[in-house]
Amino acid sequence: MFLQYIVNGIFYGATLALPAMGLTLIFAVLRFPTFALAAHLAVGAYAGYVLNVWFGAPLVPSYVIAFLVAGLVGVIGDEVAVKPLDGRGSLSVAIVTIALSIIIENIMRFSFGNELRGFDVPLYRDSVVGGIRFGVQQLINFGAALAIMVVVFAFLTFTTLGKAMRAVADNPSLAALRGINPHFIRRFAVFLGMGLAGLGGALIAAETSVDPLMGTRTMLPIFAAAILGGLGSIPGAVLGAIIIGVISETSLMFIPPTYRSGVSFFVLIIVLSFRPQGILGEIKK
Repeated sequence: MFLQYIVNGIFYGATLALPAMGLTLIFAVLRFPTFALAAHLAVGAYAGYVLNVWFGAPLVPSYVIAFLVAGLVGVIGDEVAVKPLDGRGSLSVAIVTIALSIIIENIMRFSFGNELRGFDVPLYRDSVVGGIRFGVQQLINFGAALAIMVVVFAFLTFTTLGKAMRAVADNPSLAALRGINPHFIRRFAVFLGMGLAGLGGALIAAETSVDPLMGTRTMLPIFAAAILGGLGSIPGAVLGAIIIGVISETSLMFIPPTYRSGVSFFVLIIVLSFRPQGILGEIKK
């Protein structure tokens, strides 16, 4: 049973890694964490659901549309509600992003209702290897998450736009002097970060279900993963998500599932108390 929980935790962590990467990517460029990420996770899930169930599209195009719609909604929300507050302090931005998340969630509640909805995915018999049970949809989501992580890492490392994003994250003033447009980089960072959140939401929904508040329920483990790995560090977000996933799943051996989210909160407190910069984060001087 312990090995089963470890495997489940790795699968769960890989799914959490995508929105955690989006959160830390936005923080690295904009220098503030956005609580609106929760609503965009649900936006992506519903966008994928509509294409998959209403129009009969397979999962891959549904995942793509989840990424694009969540990214576009994120850019619009940033331009309308968040960007006008530049220079007014992180507290104002935090309040606005929370309000933005609530507004988007209620729009989805009025549009789709509160009932649980599911993707139209084939039913597969679970595979058992060495006494460990693997769900086929779990394996599909795990493979998709790994592939997306590799693409994001390669994009940030090898492409000109990815290098420009890293330059703005390291030193915005110097990047501007080198001819990099910080406003475009901001928009693209928000698009990519919110798109990853929406894609993560679609992966979660394909394995479980989709409802307007799914992002709010998942936000605490996502924040815990990003902070544990080190806000601003993409590899740290992945590492933190896997650790949070494993800890959350193995905790079910000792506590009821109702209290699983409390484990992420406990980990968050420990990290902030003893290593606030996270595992791979740097101490800001």
